[in-house]
Amino acid sequence: MTLEEKAALCTGASAWTTTPVERLGVPELLVSDGPHGVRRVPDIHAVAAQSLPATCFPTASLLASTWDAELLQAMGEALATEAVALGANVLLGPGVNMKRTPLCGRNFEYFSEDPYHAGELA
Repeated sequence: MTLEEKAALCTGASAWTTTPVERLGVPELLVSDGPHGVRRVPDIHAVAAQSLPATCFPTASLLASTWDAELLQAMGEALATEAVALGANVLLGPGVNMKRTPLCGRNFEYFSEDPYHAGELA
């Protein structure tokens, strides 16, 4: 893969698609937001379009408080089923980062500040 092809894969073709590398048979992939559900828009070229209906799952911080890895496994399987049904190839979530500061605006997307706990649930 050339440097230009690698860079194109990192930047994407649009807000919701990757750049295909036809020379190598790498297809365009449709990505979707998804820490708490599959966010899919009907028009992949419209960034602020109305999303298609999808399930909204509880936040990662709430799920982590259950300490129930089997529950999270079931939720992951449900997310995968919805992603396939909505045509998404890549789900951008859930987040597996650790909470490092209470000022982080995305803490609701992460399981815990405890690396062991976050790793076990990931």
